[in-house]
Amino acid sequence: MNIRMIIKVLGTLLIVEAASMLPSLLVSLIYGQDDFSAFVVTIMLLLVTGLIMYSIKAPNTNLYSKDGFAIVSLGWILVSLFGALPFFLSGAIPHFADAFFESVSGFTTTGSTILREVESLPRGILFWRSFTHWIGGMGVLVLMLAVLPKAGASTFQIMKAESPGPNPDKLVPKIGQTAKILYGIYLVLTIILIVLLVIAGMPLYDSLIHALGTAGTGGFSNMNRSVGAYNNVYAEVIITVFMFIFGTNFTLHYQVLKGNWKAMFKDDEFRFYLGTMVAAIILMTINLTGTIFNSVWESLRHASFQASTIMTTTGFATTDFNLWPSFSKVILVLLMFIGASAGSTAGGLKCIRIVLLLKTIKREVIKVIHPKSVCTVKVGGRVLDDSIVSGATSYFFAYMIIFTVAILIVSLDGFDLTTTFTSVATTIGNVGPGLEMVGPVGSFADYSVLSKIVFSFVMLFGRLEILPMLILFAPSFWKKVNI
Repeated sequence: MNIRMIIKVLGTLLIVEAASMLPSLLVSLIYGQDDFSAFVVTIMLLLVTGLIMYSIKAPNTNLYSKDGFAIVSLGWILVSLFGALPFFLSGAIPHFADAFFESVSGFTTTGSTILREVESLPRGILFWRSFTHWIGGMGVLVLMLAVLPKAGASTFQIMKAESPGPNPDKLVPKIGQTAKILYGIYLVLTIILIVLLVIAGMPLYDSLIHALGTAGTGGFSNMNRSVGAYNNVYAEVIITVFMFIFGTNFTLHYQVLKGNWKAMFKDDEFRFYLGTMVAAIILMTINLTGTIFNSVWESLRHASFQASTIMTTTGFATTDFNLWPSFSKVILVLLMFIGASAGSTAGGLKCIRIVLLLKTIKREVIKVIHPKSVCTVKVGGRVLDDSIVSGATSYFFAYMIIFTVAILIVSLDGFDLTTTFTSVATTIGNVGPGLEMVGPVGSFADYSVLSKIVFSFVMLFGRLEILPMLILFAPSFWKKVNI
């Protein structure tokens, strides 16, 4: 392992995080609240630590595959630890374990919270809380690659380790340019969303908060009742549409910008994503009409918002779906696991993996019926290598194992089964709200410190696609062999 280069890159990452706190510092200054000093102290600590780490000389500047994984896993832990400091130093969250949970939840775009009430918090803290979604949505290291003056070819190892999905692609040959294109699309879509929310009647500050949460598919709000506090149908429709957009693979957005609209509807994952979303909305609308809401339109309004917010793992809410019939709640839990598209800002297993698993099952059934037939798994007309198919299968089982272990540990707190099950499902899927105690009007505040730490690492496992975090615990990973 190139340890010196790893430390150097991590130092750069901390400097970038310091710069990313400046908008929150400005918001704190504008509103003149008590959180200003917390941001100043944190920024100074980040700069000093980052510069010391960056000053380390690295004779070998090459980054190997496992170096990329180490940078990503350690980088996200470091960024979350420092990101927790404004919450802790300002007194908004008095206990550091809780502050770390909130920070991890922000950067991983989960949106789960230990806060029972948010409207009284300083504006700068609330802005930072949502801005972590925006940074983490596209990836903190992709942001670093986008702002670095030079990004060598070896930095693809970083992007590969951080990008959500089984097989990340470069949009253009240069990684730095790819990162710039991704963040350019991301920024433009976010600005359009802010403008539309302001036109819909949402205050500018609130529009910024909810646009950041929507773009990063995170779900932190500055209102206790989330988006439902506004009772604004126009804002809900806008957010619903944009959650779906940000849950779509950004490679497809790039293709659309190049004029290739057909690429989107030829894409197997996008068709599955759209089809699953539409099916969930229709089924929940039918189930809710006459049981929870009197009209079809009211049912459609809330069913479409909740289907979009859960499947894209955003986590906003317009109503307390804890009160919905079991059928609709089961659909929402299934959407938690499925998630949205690879290469998007969303979490979950990702639609492409579900597609691969379904096609693999189909292949095995055909092989049983026709033992001598040659069966392949195709996506988008391309025959996939068996390593990609087996990788999706391995990921699914690793996901379920971590999910099961986390449930066993969290169950020690003694809460009901629904709360325990969905609290882990929503954190590993980076969704936000679960059911019962951790529903849209609840929080994770009553969990023990042990459970909050478990949740924090489960969120990191989910956001980083398991492997970068898992290999930290492999002794052979730390041996000085470049692979």
